[in-house]
Amino acid sequence: MSVRTQLVVIATALPCVLGAVDVAVSRDAAAAPRAENGLARTPQMGFNNWNATHCRADFNEAMVKGIADLFVSEGLKDAGYQYVNLDDCWALPNRDATGNLVPDPVRFPNGIKAVADYVHSKGLKFGIYSSAGTKTCDRNGFPGGLGHEQQDANLWASWGVDYLKYDNCNNQGVDAIQRYTTMGNALKATGRPILYSLCEWGENKPWTWAKDIGNSWRTTGDITDRYSSMLGIFKQNVVLDAYAGPGHWNDPDMLEVGNGGMTDTEYRSHFALWAIMAAPLLVGSDLRTATPATLEILTNKDIIAVDQDALGIQGKEIRQAGGMHVIVKPLSNGDRAVALFNETDTPATISTSASEIGLDHEVAYKIRDLWSHTTKETAGAITASVPAHGTAIFRVGRDSHWAQYPPAVDLGIAVPATSPGLPLLVAPGSRATVTTTATNDGFVPAVLPQVALTGPAGWSVQAQSASRDGVILRDQAFATTWSVTVPSNAAPGNYSLDATVSYFPGQPRATVVKNHIDVTVPALLPRGTSYLGDDPWLRADNGWGPVERNSSVGEDHAGDGHPISINGVTYAKGIGAHAQSAVVYYLGGTCSKVRALVGLDDEKTGAGSVSFEIWADGTKVADSGLIVRGNPTKTLEADVSRATVLRLVVTDGGDGITNDHADWADAQVVCP
Repeated sequence: MSVRTQLVVIATALPCVLGAVDVAVSRDAAAAPRAENGLARTPQMGFNNWNATHCRADFNEAMVKGIADLFVSEGLKDAGYQYVNLDDCWALPNRDATGNLVPDPVRFPNGIKAVADYVHSKGLKFGIYSSAGTKTCDRNGFPGGLGHEQQDANLWASWGVDYLKYDNCNNQGVDAIQRYTTMGNALKATGRPILYSLCEWGENKPWTWAKDIGNSWRTTGDITDRYSSMLGIFKQNVVLDAYAGPGHWNDPDMLEVGNGGMTDTEYRSHFALWAIMAAPLLVGSDLRTATPATLEILTNKDIIAVDQDALGIQGKEIRQAGGMHVIVKPLSNGDRAVALFNETDTPATISTSASEIGLDHEVAYKIRDLWSHTTKETAGAITASVPAHGTAIFRVGRDSHWAQYPPAVDLGIAVPATSPGLPLLVAPGSRATVTTTATNDGFVPAVLPQVALTGPAGWSVQAQSASRDGVILRDQAFATTWSVTVPSNAAPGNYSLDATVSYFPGQPRATVVKNHIDVTVPALLPRGTSYLGDDPWLRADNGWGPVERNSSVGEDHAGDGHPISINGVTYAKGIGAHAQSAVVYYLGGTCSKVRALVGLDDEKTGAGSVSFEIWADGTKVADSGLIVRGNPTKTLEADVSRATVLRLVVTDGGDGITNDHADWADAQVVCP
């Protein structure tokens, strides 16, 4: 008996209690890993409805067919997207008398096979969802696959399923490798090629064992439509590059691009980072309402080509310091894809070089900007002025005809930061000094450069130094200082300062490089005493779900909370947060005091621990100390005189964020 078989015998001899369900696994079911199925030679691309719809009533047959239609009409199929996948809630809560899963007849009146046939008729592929447990992950608890693996796999194959996302809820403690191998073998036994996506959340380090079982494996918990969630998942996934390759991919979860919780700059980072990490690209937004900006990101063929490169190497982070990341991915034709990611809250210049990314020394290289779709030449430097939370992404390679391209010129825009961790603030009636800097990375000179800066209508922009020059030589820069005055009646909101530099050579006319920087005109808080749950904030980050005004956090989506309640006392006003959380307000030096009653919301009953902090500019001015469930409500008060910004922070108490629904009840600010 082989060592593997001995281990299987031991494993299957262990007791596994699933209520009254007997799921004893046979020796064959968890035997040797299944063979390569020939699928996902590049990371899978497609759609999954969960991030956009969850279990809403409009997740139904018409919606899924409509997505297939949009794949064709909006160019997603042409860009490489193949799979139209269902997530949870497609089935009835109970199996039929023979043990088969039953499609919900309200959502799918013609059954799942009819939907799969329609998707196939568009030249696309069809996917479905289940969980490696007794029930799926939705709170309504639809039937899972544990103990029914072969029966479910046979049913899906008969429907024409091409893809299975297999989740991790209600798994009854059964060993993860055993659960996922059993379903993998069941899929193989159907004889139908079915891409197998393990959604194990990285709990048992599937990158170390799932290569022989499935085509991709989740490396993290679920993504949410917030920059902090995307950033955290990127950091967990980027270090796992050694485990990915053709047919087996690290999966940092679906795309949130277009769902509304991030800026377009953050969505571009999301897409570029997933692509350079050779991640599956599964659209998670509602394509029925997708904006042109969303579709432009999702159908960027230059970036998709990086993700889908046949060499199948996940990009490697070669440098990271101070929130500046350099990620490099070798490509099949010898080029390198390079992502320069600025995770910080202020614009920054990030640089690397041809030698650092693994290219031999040449006189010059061809460099293509994958956002602007423009090609230039560089003497070796790769530089980008990257906005806060932004990502520049390039394709760099050798080209004996590099001299036909104009030199690569980077155009930076700098505005003095008001406070770390904040957008760039410009108050109504204020004047800001802005600096533009054009830097030549090319081998040939940039001749007759001319820089321009424009602001919104009604803003005054005046050059304080020369805005044109004779030439910018290799590795040299040309800087211009500008005075920007904000109208005293400027409405609160986000505004753009737009810069251009034109220079020669260029075909058939001057080359033009564009850049912009976002600035925020903040809203002042009302005079007197006001409730912070009613006041405008600059930004609000949460550990789970959106920060809520005058209700508990709820957790899933905006507006799903309940009246704020701490230790049985209900409050009409306040802020519902979930650790880790930070809510930021602009005070402008006009407010004096902040006060709140703080504690864990009664919405959750399990153990939780948090601490509440009040920060005035960069100084912590109040701290609740550790608060655990059942502790009395605390009063937290702080002097914020002369502070420009206020931060209300909730930490996780050092034990993770489970059950950490934290309330700032009756939170008030005094602005005399």
